[in-house]
Order: sequence, then C-alpha cells, then structure tokens
Amino acid sequence: MTTAPADYNAGVDPERALKYAVQRIKGDRAQIVEGVIEPVSPTWDHEAAAEVIRDQIRPRARELGCVTGSGNLDLPGSSNWYVPDIAVVPAAAAKGAGALLPEDTLLIVEVTSESNGETDRVVKRKRYAEYGAPLFLLVDRQERSLTLYSEPGKLGYTRADGPHPYGTLIRLPAPFDLDLDTQRLGE
Repeated sequence: MTTAPADYNAGVDPERALKYAVQRIKGDRAQIVEGVIEPVSPTWDHEAAAEVIRDQIRPRARELGCVTGSGNLDLPGSSNWYVPDIAVVPAAAAKGAGALLPEDTLLIVEVTSESNGETDRVVKRKRYAEYGAPLFLLVDRQERSLTLYSEPGKLGYTRADGPHPYGTLIRLPAPFDLDLDTQRLGE
C-alpha cells in the first residue's frame, strides 16, 4: 500500500472542497447542513405549501425589483450550503450569482418536512440569523403553524411572531408590507 506524500493535503480547504462537490452532484439538488450532504427532493405536499406563500409574495417582490426562488445560499466559514424553499433577493444581486449570502436576501421561507423538520426549526433558524437574513418565515407542516422571525443576531433572532395556526393572517413587515393569507395551507 502506498502512502500519500506529506504535503498531499497542503492548501486544500475542506469547506471549499465540500461546497464545490455539492454543487456538482448529478441529478437532484443537494445542500450541506452542519457538514452533512442532504438531497433536496421535496414532496408535492411540501411544494403545495411553498406555492401558497410564493404566489402571495411574488407580485410584491417584483414591485421591489426582486426575484423569488430557491437558489443556493452560502454560509462562509461554516460547512453549510443551503437551498431554501423560497428566498426573495434583489434581482441585481441574483444576476450571475452562483450563490448568495443569507444577508443578501429580504426574506427566506422554509417549509418543514417530516424528515428534516428539526433542521428547519433549529439549525437553519439559528444559522440564518447568524448570517444576517433579515426575515425568516418558518412554515411548520407538522405543527400546522407559521412563525416569522426578525431582528437577526449572532445568537439567533431576537424577535418571533408566532407560532400562529394555519388560517391566521401573517403580516410581513417593510419592505413587503403584506398580509399573507395562510388559510389555503390547511386544505
């Protein structure tokens, strides 16, 4: 058996290598959560819940010169590379970007799944705040509730509006100034 030369790994940045690899996975998209590669393959129920929110924020996002999507979000200095269910970002920032930072967004929406609900509720909520995402809306399908987090800081969001049951109007603050009707989430 041969051994690698002593300088074989010299200059290799493990974070960069992992993020490079996840972007080149064939087939389904993938994200990295705390160093673990996870496939992103939502169910139709999951997509239907995201669509209820997306349909309501898209017109206002356009007015603000933004796009809505589920593009890559990099969290530099960590082993995290997220694919949010919905992100609202300025169109200028999205143009030509391979990945954005959470602080580049105006709003991030995550819809929980049975398999990763705790990741959205705990890990992503903390990391989005740490990386400056101004608004984070958690649509918790298992709890049938919504919570809007704001005022991000290094230790997490300092303000939470909710949890509110499905059917409650959720007010998105400026720059959106929009009431989300969540009645259809319960259908």
